[in-house]
Order: sequence, then C-alpha cells, then structure tokens
Amino acid sequence: MQVKTFSQKFMAEYEVPIVPVDTIAGFQVRPGMFDVFGAMPLQSGINFTIHTHGGKSCELLLFRRGEEEPYAVIPFPEEYKIGDVYSMLIFDLEVEDFEYAYRIDGPHNPAEGLLFDKDNILLDPYARAVTGQGVWGRHSKCRYHARVVRDVFDWGTMPQSKREMNELVIYELHVRGFTKHPSSGVKQKGTFAGLKEKIPYLKELGINAVEMMPIFEFDENMNARHVNGQELLDYWGYNTVGFFAPNSSYTAAEEYNHEGTELKELIKELHDNDIEVILDVVFNHTAEGNELGPSFSFKGIDNNVYYMLTPDGNYYNFSGCGNTLNCNHPIVQQMIVDCLRYWTISYRVDGFRFDLASILGRNVDGSPMSNPPLLRTLTYDPILSNVKLIAEAWDAGGMYQVGSFPAGKRWAEWNGRYRDAIRGYLKGQNWLAWDATWSIAGSGDLYGGYAPDYKGSYAGYNSCVNFITCHDGFTLYDLYSYNDKHNESNGWDNTDGANDNRSWNCGAEGETNDPEVLRLRYRMIRNACAVLMCSRGTPMFLAGDEFGNTQYGNNNSYCQDNEISWLDWNLLEKNRELFEFFKFMIAYRFRHPIIRKVLPNAVCGMDGLHTHDIDAEKVMDIPRDARVISNSFAGYDVEKGQDDVVYVSLNTYWEDVRITLPNMKQAGAWYLSVNTYGDENGRYFYQEHEERRIEGSFVLKPRSVAVFHVKRY
Repeated sequence: MQVKTFSQKFMAEYEVPIVPVDTIAGFQVRPGMFDVFGAMPLQSGINFTIHTHGGKSCELLLFRRGEEEPYAVIPFPEEYKIGDVYSMLIFDLEVEDFEYAYRIDGPHNPAEGLLFDKDNILLDPYARAVTGQGVWGRHSKCRYHARVVRDVFDWGTMPQSKREMNELVIYELHVRGFTKHPSSGVKQKGTFAGLKEKIPYLKELGINAVEMMPIFEFDENMNARHVNGQELLDYWGYNTVGFFAPNSSYTAAEEYNHEGTELKELIKELHDNDIEVILDVVFNHTAEGNELGPSFSFKGIDNNVYYMLTPDGNYYNFSGCGNTLNCNHPIVQQMIVDCLRYWTISYRVDGFRFDLASILGRNVDGSPMSNPPLLRTLTYDPILSNVKLIAEAWDAGGMYQVGSFPAGKRWAEWNGRYRDAIRGYLKGQNWLAWDATWSIAGSGDLYGGYAPDYKGSYAGYNSCVNFITCHDGFTLYDLYSYNDKHNESNGWDNTDGANDNRSWNCGAEGETNDPEVLRLRYRMIRNACAVLMCSRGTPMFLAGDEFGNTQYGNNNSYCQDNEISWLDWNLLEKNRELFEFFKFMIAYRFRHPIIRKVLPNAVCGMDGLHTHDIDAEKVMDIPRDARVISNSFAGYDVEKGQDDVVYVSLNTYWEDVRITLPNMKQAGAWYLSVNTYGDENGRYFYQEHEERRIEGSFVLKPRSVAVFHVKRY
C-alpha cells in the first residue's frame, strides 16, 4: 500500500480540477505552484519551480534515463514567472520515465560574479535525487540530472525522540567504510542496507546515536587521481553535489531509488532499536570549487548570491575547499532551512552536525557576525525545535569559537578543547592538568556555570560533545601507536593532515610485536575510553575504536577508499577484551546518571562536583602540573532512592601513586569498578555485585585510570 504525504493527499482531495492553458514543445502546461521549490508530483502532472535573481530566462530540459541529450526543451514563458521564481505544471509526465535539468541565460561578467551561460546544464538545487551516481566509483558521462521523487514511505506512528544531548553516546561512522571490508560479514557491503545488518552489533555495544559522515549526494570521482597505482577518490564525501538527495551510491541495488527507501528503512530500523540518527552536513561550501572548478548548479543559477565573492569576483575560501557558501544571504538561508526541514520530516533525522560551522556565522564579506540570521533562524525554527544542532565551532579561515559559538544554549559544540586537553594530559603533559580537570567536569568554564569545585550546578554539559578521536585524525589505536602522521599514500608528500596530534607511540613507531609496548598501548586506549565515558557532556567516539581499528598512521584518510579506511572486523575477535571494556564503560555511564547530569544534593553531604589532589581528605587546589587528578560527582538519584557517587582518578605518571578517597563515614563504602591497569587476574572492570571494596586508599598503577562508586552498607 502506498501512503501519501499530507501535501499529496491535499492535492488529490482538495485541488480544483486543473486544466492546461498552453502547449509548449508539445507538452500541455500551465503556471505552477510558485512557493514549492524543486519538482513535485501532483495528481495532474509534475510541478517544476526554480528561482534566479540575475537570470533573464530559463529552460526546463527533459532527458531519457541515462542519456546525455535532452529529448525535450521547454522554455518558461514570462507569464510563468512571479518575481524571481519560474514555475510550470506539466501534465501527463510519469516520474519513472525521465530525468530533468535546467538552463538559465543571463549576463556573463566574472568580475561582478555573474557566470550565466545559456548552454550550461544545471542541477536543480532542490533535487530530491541525482542521477549518474548509482554505482560507487563508476564514472558517468552525463552531467548531473535530477529525478522526481514520490515520498510514499510509511513511518507509522513513530514518535520523535525527546532525549537530551547528555543522554546520548554518539558513534561516528562512515556508511561505506563501516561494512565494506570483506570481514564485515554483511551481504550488502558498503551500503545503507549493510549498515542496517549491523544494528544488532550497535545494540550490543550499547550506543544510542549514530553520527553518519556525509550522506548527501556527492561525486566520489570528482577529484579522482592515481598515486603509486592506487586510485584515490573523494571517499569522505565533504563536497556536496545535492543537498536534498541521499547519496545514491550508498544504496545496495543499482536502481532508480525514487524514494530514498533504503535509507529510510535504515533510519526506521535504527529508531525501532532506540538509536538516534545524526547527519554530518556540509553547508560551508559545495563541490563546484573555486574559479577553476565546474559549474553545474549554483554558479550558473546565481553565483554572486550563493557564494561569498571578493571585490574582483573571486571566491573567498574560509572552507579550505575553494569556495564558501554565502549562508546569511536570505536566499541561501532559506535553502538551508528548507533542506534541514526536509530531512527532519521526510527522513526523520534526529540531529545535524554542522561541518566548519563558524562559516555559518560569517557575513557576505567574510566578517564574523554577532547574531547571525541563519543561526538564529535554525535555533527557533518550529520544525527543528526538538532536533539536535551540533556545531564544529571553527573553520579553515582561522575563526575558532569553541565555547563562544553565537547561538546560545540551543546548540551543542564539538569540544575541541576536550580533545586536546585529554589527549595531552593522558600522554603525560602534566601542565594540562587544569584543562583536563575542567574538561572532565563538563567544561563549565567554556559553556557557563560554576567552577568544578563549587557546590552548585550548571547545565553546560548539554552544550559540549566530548571526543578524543573522530574521522579527522588518528584512530584511538593509532593515537598510541604513532608519534607522527603517515599520510604518504595520499600523494602530498605527507604535508596534508594535522601535525598537532598529541599522540604517543608508547615506545615503537607503528606495528610491533613488543609485548610491553602493546600492553601499554591497550592500557592507554582503556584510559581514554574510561575518561571519555566518565566525563560530563556528550561522549562521541569513532567507529572501530572499540576494537582497535587502525588506519596505519594515516590521520587524513579523506581519499582512501581501501583497507586504510575500511573497518577490519577481524580485529573485533582479536581484541574482544577491548570491545568488552567499551561495552562496560558505556553501560556504566548509563547506570550512573550523576555522570551525565546534575542531581539533587547528595544525602551523604558530598559536593555535587569536586576536583581532588592525591589526598581527597585535604582541602587544597590541585597543582597546575599535577600528575594525578581526580573528579568526584555526587547527587541523590530519586528513581533509586539513594545517593549516586562516582570518583574518577587519573595517574599519568610512570610510577605507582597512592591516593586517598573521601571519607564516607556512615554513608557507605567505596567500591572499585574500573582499573585500566588490571588486577592480578587481568581484569579491568567489575560488573555489579563483583566490585572490590576499597578501604580508605588505593594505589594507582603507572599510567592508569581507576573509577570508584559508593555503595550503601
């Protein structure tokens, strides 16, 4: 049974019978719906609407599937234009029979940013599906064409998630790389369907949100090149071709994919398993690039509207990718809002992570704005009111806004300070002790609230996404296996990728059989996991970190569609012990709400949040270069009717250090839950009812993390 959207039902049930008024190029047509951009199927035909401010005329081109030359060219009459908008309803077209594009004529003056060309074939910016991209890596002869989409997917009565940010554990993944490796064990490798097959694994791991790297339509072949016999592609997908279309080469079947059904089925299955979906979206630039790049859409429609241009008509490059979208122009702002609404309504997406989000706050001349219209609109948009908005609060133009992103408490941010501080401190950069302590405590110094040792509380933990690794940089295994990046296979003489990695090879660069080095590496990975899961804020980690996936030292694998980037699932069995540790830490975080949020005052009298030196019984500030830091979280868990108290200690020193835990008096006793060094039996964590009781003090072994909690007598 096909279920129609509200708009389709309305048109079918309530529209006054529409009759053609003109015949153009052999088609019966009439003026269309001017306020519905893109192509929309109606009961009587298909409505096409596009707008251009500088263009002087517009033609609609119809193509047979897979053909380069149009079989029909339909010019828009002037009377089919209102303001800058062209709209036409064409009768008796079947969506399966054709693809479409536009040609727009107008002045050509590059110095003024005008690039109109009457012969240039242009992709509809509102295209719901893009042709020519159906098989990954296959080079298409055709320019980008669009397809008309019928939105007939039945979402049933699935409610929208109301989870707070702090209730999430986010798992960042690349749709293709997650299952493309031969060891993945799925039938449809490298696809939405393949990811769907892995949902039981995600459930076992315990995460409740996936953040997918870009899935908007992109052309992986656009910048294809060969290095040492290896074809390098635009693997990551951060060069968007179509903002409203899912990437068709991520579908399992080579088919027309009118409705994005495979992606919708994946999202529905994830939701049915209580896992939210966050999309990594790129509104800072497009795949059209700079003056040397192609012109297939925005450049030919309104170049000086969609892009930030210098006074001589060239492109500002705050994105580092050649061009910068003019996000706060009203036209571009409307497109972005329409796009996010579309993905929220038609694909039921739960959140968006905005790549290089500081660009969204730049003015037409590139200067930062104090109250950017786009960010304000997204903050208060009624459709997006329950959707997570996450900013990567910096850009390639040097604007760094971590802790000061201009959008109020509605937005969360990737906490770059957390990454840098925890990476550095865990490897022994003791001068970062205070930064590390603030970070574990929820970064109240960045996101508002009180100091970590204050008795009050704050809600800054809903504003920060804590991470130690992500797609951009080393995997967690490589973070402790390489002192330096090894990007030689990218073809840029190892000049690309970040140089400030704060990594440590633990005594040997790269692969080694040295058992001492390997033991230290896995301990450092456990340290990072334990700290991340015991920090206030929203934890996020990179897919594969939970079983020691490696990229062989490549910290910028954007072009590597091969085993450098694909997850090697053989490592899951090899490093099963590490996987079990991640499982435990995720579950431990959910079991102790005090880690995730502020609770009412603890009955035992402990402060809600406190930092400690080696001896928790002595009232003193931790030194700025402390080798050991501890954070305690305490509150009353109303649901369980008891205090929830957790104590996290980090020893970054290479020798044993004895710490003294707070005296709980008659309130209960301390129990050890996690010891990343391991006990005499090689155990790194203890399940409920197995924890070890600790009397007063505990010896932290070298370069280790321990986690304790209080149990009543």
